[in-house]
Amino acid sequence: MKIKLLNWGLLLFLCLGTGCTSFHHEWRKASRSPAPTDSYLGRWEGEWLSAKNGHHGKLRCLLGEDSSSTQFRAHFRATYASVLHFSYAAALTGAVTNGVVQFTGESDLGKLGGGVYKYSGSANATHFSCTYESKYDHGTFQMSRSK
Repeated sequence: MKIKLLNWGLLLFLCLGTGCTSFHHEWRKASRSPAPTDSYLGRWEGEWLSAKNGHHGKLRCLLGEDSSSTQFRAHFRATYASVLHFSYAAALTGAVTNGVVQFTGESDLGKLGGGVYKYSGSANATHFSCTYESKYDHGTFQMSRSK
């Protein structure tokens, strides 16, 4: 019984501690505006895939500009093993050329989340493609514009 309570407690902590509520609020707010047809900013949906072990899951992202046109904030919500969900933000730096942003960045997900993840990718008005790498894993994010 203690073990089950501990597992549920850990799951609740991960969900609350990683911004699930914040992500849902931002996602719904962004859905009220039509998806931009000429911008890489906004809502994205797709999948993450680990090249190391084949694990994969659903992925959503809200991509927005931070303080300038070269600083971005990506707020991700990922599904793992079809039932676990976690959200986190990553600071990205990029350059825009002909409507395509090329970016790099990183996010520290903490010891339980796998440590520091580094990102490199690009996005245009219809496709978001990114690689990720950490001490324990590496893989890809592939997303399309969310409706």
